[in-house]
Amino acid sequence: MNKGMRYAIGAYVSWGVLPIYWKWLHHVPALQLISHRILWSFFALAVVILLTQRWKEFRQAVFAPGVLRLYTAAALLIGINWLTYVWAVNAGHIVETSLGYFINPLLSVLIGVIFLHEHLRPRQWVPLGLAVAGVLFLTFAYGSLPWIALTLAFSFGLYGLVKKIAPLGSLYGLTLETGILLIPAFCYLLYSDKIGSGAFLHTGTSSDFLMIGAGLVTTIPLLMFASATQRISLSLVGILQYISPTLQFLIGVIIYKEPFTHIQFIGYSIIWVALILFAAEGYLTYRAKPITAVEGSM
Repeated sequence: MNKGMRYAIGAYVSWGVLPIYWKWLHHVPALQLISHRILWSFFALAVVILLTQRWKEFRQAVFAPGVLRLYTAAALLIGINWLTYVWAVNAGHIVETSLGYFINPLLSVLIGVIFLHEHLRPRQWVPLGLAVAGVLFLTFAYGSLPWIALTLAFSFGLYGLVKKIAPLGSLYGLTLETGILLIPAFCYLLYSDKIGSGAFLHTGTSSDFLMIGAGLVTTIPLLMFASATQRISLSLVGILQYISPTLQFLIGVIIYKEPFTHIQFIGYSIIWVALILFAAEGYLTYRAKPITAVEGSM
């Protein structure tokens, strides 16, 4: 196993077991948790940029025309995604969060078709249709949309769209996004502390360290992922991405004993079949192409 695969697996496993980390902080309100994630992520990313002596380059990139507008949209989308995810995990909906990230790759393809005028290969329409059928089945079976999964899938899919057309790399991009959210997050934390509902420094040393650590559990997988994409093909990255929702699903069912009914099994199975077909089609198409350039460069 080469270094790129180790980095990719490390990143996806880290994201997959992240529900356990947030469960350790279940006593902290979700909005405060997200505010701490933003705060400490920004400082962790800023330290990386400072240590690599790229702060001047980062500032120049930030103030290029159009950059702040694009990354404000990205910041809002990732903020919605993080808040929904953390709230859902601590409200006992880990299984449904995993559904959101199973759906996301297929939704991202559809977003590419709608907004970027990308073209689907004929065989790709089959898994997309199956995924829609799975969501509709769950909707009619339960009488309501799986809104947590769809919010996560749409927010992250649209976030990916913005990142696709945005000019900065992953390190600079996330630093700017967390920087945009930093002032409202910090102000909210100050307000929470003032009215006596703040968790930081009031719920024990272990909680304080975990809240600070939210920055590391955000930045370390990101940096591993960025390193992986430089070393292995994007098709392999695409296949490995299913590690995360699979682990989330297993954690929800096995560790936290969330209910998983026969109806859910049918709906999820339809979507799982769609993902298997989608991944197989992409892999076979990739293998059939002649190698004309080095993939994975950024």
